Amino acid sequence: MVALGGQKDSSGRWYSVLTGTCSGPASTKPMKLGTMIPSGRRYESTASDFDTPDVPVEKYEYQAEVSRLMDLIVNSLYSNKEVFLRELISNASDALDKLRFLSVTAPELMEGAPELDIRIQTDQENGIITLTDSGIGMTHEELVDSLGTIAHSGTAKFLKALKDSKDAGTDSNLIGQFGVGFYSAFLVADKVVVSTKSPKSDKQYVWEGEANSSSYIVREETDPEKLIPRGTSIMLYLKRDDKGFAHPERIERLVKNYSQFVSFPIYTWQEKGFTKEVEVDEDPAEAKKDGTDDNVEKKKKTKKVVEKYWDWELTNETQPIWLRNPKEVTTQEYNEFYRKAFNEYLDPLASSHFTTEGEVEFRSILYVPAVTPMGKEDIVNPKTKNIRLYVKRVFISDDFDGELFPRYLSFVKGVVDSNDLPLNVSREILQESRIVRIMRKRLVRKAFDMILGISMSENREDYEKFWENFGKHLKLGCIEDRENHKRLAPLLRFFSSQSEQEMISLDEYVENMKPDQKDIYYIAADSVTSAKNTPFLERLYEKDLEVLFLVDPIDEVAVTNLKAYKEKNFVDISKEDLDIGEKNEEKEKEMKQEFGHICDWMKKRLGDKVASVQISNRLKASPCVLVSGKFGWSANMERLMKAQTVGDSSSLDFMRSRRVLEINPEHPIIQTLSAACKSSGDDEEAMRAIDLLYDTALISSGFTPESPSHFGGKIYEMMNMALSNKWVPQQPSFNTHSSQPQEAEIVAEPQPTLEAEVVEPVESGSQK
Repeated sequence: MVALGGQKDSSGRWYSVLTGTCSGPASTKPMKLGTMIPSGRRYESTASDFDTPDVPVEKYEYQAEVSRLMDLIVNSLYSNKEVFLRELISNASDALDKLRFLSVTAPELMEGAPELDIRIQTDQENGIITLTDSGIGMTHEELVDSLGTIAHSGTAKFLKALKDSKDAGTDSNLIGQFGVGFYSAFLVADKVVVSTKSPKSDKQYVWEGEANSSSYIVREETDPEKLIPRGTSIMLYLKRDDKGFAHPERIERLVKNYSQFVSFPIYTWQEKGFTKEVEVDEDPAEAKKDGTDDNVEKKKKTKKVVEKYWDWELTNETQPIWLRNPKEVTTQEYNEFYRKAFNEYLDPLASSHFTTEGEVEFRSILYVPAVTPMGKEDIVNPKTKNIRLYVKRVFISDDFDGELFPRYLSFVKGVVDSNDLPLNVSREILQESRIVRIMRKRLVRKAFDMILGISMSENREDYEKFWENFGKHLKLGCIEDRENHKRLAPLLRFFSSQSEQEMISLDEYVENMKPDQKDIYYIAADSVTSAKNTPFLERLYEKDLEVLFLVDPIDEVAVTNLKAYKEKNFVDISKEDLDIGEKNEEKEKEMKQEFGHICDWMKKRLGDKVASVQISNRLKASPCVLVSGKFGWSANMERLMKAQTVGDSSSLDFMRSRRVLEINPEHPIIQTLSAACKSSGDDEEAMRAIDLLYDTALISSGFTPESPSHFGGKIYEMMNMALSNKWVPQQPSFNTHSSQPQEAEIVAEPQPTLEAEVVEPVESGSQK
């Protein structure tokens, strides 16, 4: 059994109350416990240990709704049993805060126990946890008021207020007050004993209550060994299934996880050890074997052993970094906190330390990681443990589902500490809380400021590194968060026709625009190589107009949702009605008159494959191109949607229904077809040429032919026509008499046996 307390001799050594043996070296500096250490008497988890017949016991009945209260605590308020320690430590911290505040005007309250701290001790064998604070304590009346009812109101009133607040959609501010926080102890304990002493009273009182009981008792403490000068001691007798909480290491872990930054020191009773050398008795038989002289002084043999002892250990840090003045915190300290809090091995790319005041007050430190987490590239999942929420420096949760940050900023890590939220913050409260909505807006704004700072850094590689890791997240934000388009757009980066190796921003594109250019042009493709070789770019290359290359699958959807940047509309050059600033109505009218017949002729041949055939203003070297409808999918989007695992074929047919074939009237092929249309419009070869032209335009424009094998057959046929007899040697002619055709005919006939002709090799330079 772990000692429940200890005492110290004049040399500074701690002694176990149970064993009476020395528990540490004289050099060990123990933490001062004073008379507040609980007695070393062994307690059993039975009510008989506390029955003191000489002391009057006052028995109180719980209100009728206590069973409803217990059910509410176990099933509604707290989803994790571990929070019981957080709640009890928070109550102890509140008691210490109250004492510190009152002692300013009444210094006598600090007499007897000047140190303000919290101490937690465990008895692993019997499953007992003892938590002691040196706070303000409670009088008899305060004890009954605080622990006999809920938050100084009746249980029924509390339940009614909670129900009304949920029905009204408002915050349940009653959650987290002392009464409810204390009763969280019954999540893990069958029985709770509270011993408390207030400086306002000369007596110390004990409160005893059991789970599933309709009553509790209050009595005066008369045992001298259990008297404390001031404060409160809570003993939890754990349930059989929850005795694992009494392990010292688990208590230490819970304190570090939930109460690491409570403003008062928290000590836990931990097993320690130190190494020392001890003499080893030598075996006489071995001494004879050595043959050494007995008169010669022998060097005694020693060995190192580890001696165990128990002592108090400071478990928390009382000054969180986010409460310090940002001007006093160095970059090294920010980076060290980041690596320690989030188990990272690389320094962050950027950090932001700020305090928000006004309608909602909170402090926060945000970080942008250097790399994405390994094996977690799914940006669609908003559930992360990257944001740690604290309320009054008490850790509440890091399990969020987009309540504090939208999922496209889920890579941002940091801590948020608010005094305006209740201690027990459930997901329902987070979703409905007006405070959380305000916090979310300000956190998102600060995150954007931090990312913008990286983009404006003199070291361009910093933002290139950020974009490589988190660029897709920002593009997702363009789709999901319309409110922040103005903040997202300057952060986007793309390749372009004038910058194929290095990405540029939209600001850089706008600066490079021609004076008469009205729109921002872009083309979506699967790679930079495909984008720069597309026929849509021919005329824009000639006019030196820059075109953005959208080569990421999400790019086109993101840009489509942005619609415009700095009053410049985004225009897809692969869609119909492209305006590149060179409209000439007279020339267009002449072209329509001259080539209108071929447009109608080709449309009649292609039928429903195209919506229309038009004269193009974007082609220079290509004979034709197939453009998408203004409001339909582009070729790139059609390709992506076809690749979806669960695609909707009906919507696919609808969105890809409109295609327009644009022809280049200056190209020889189109001019030849124009002549064919005038001379022999029903010629079979001309019809096949139109079909081949359409299939070729499909591929060059980024679409997929409906029948690749049929298209391949047409190509093979054309190759055969172009290559026929081109490299086949002609037969030499030696005579012209009439028997020659007969001989050739005879040779051509199949023979039963063939003899191979041996040809002697001819040296280079000799006549063949």
